[in-house]
Amino acid sequence: MSQPLTEAVFYILVALTEPLHGYGIMLKVSDMTHGRVSLAAGTLYGALSALANKGWLDVDVVDDQKRYRLTDAGLAALRDEQERLTELAAHGRAALTERTTHV
Repeated sequence: MSQPLTEAVFYILVALTEPLHGYGIMLKVSDMTHGRVSLAAGTLYGALSALANKGWLDVDVVDDQKRYRLTDAGLAALRDEQERLTELAAHGRAALTERTTHV
């Protein structure tokens, strides 16, 4: 099993289910999280560079702007993390449900 993704990387991958430029990623992540997650430029571009090095995203230049998009490997990593988080939430929900029925 791979390492869990940071929240920032998870949301970057979610945002990139459609090709976007850096500022578009920042806006989409902020919108998805109702402003709870705000990506600073340094965090975003450092993560994008690391994700490109892993082969999880490709970079195209459109109208003199870099546009990022997920590769198949990036999509697989996002799916794996989503499954991990679903399992994590299910275990927490089950434990809390069990606790409330035994109290």
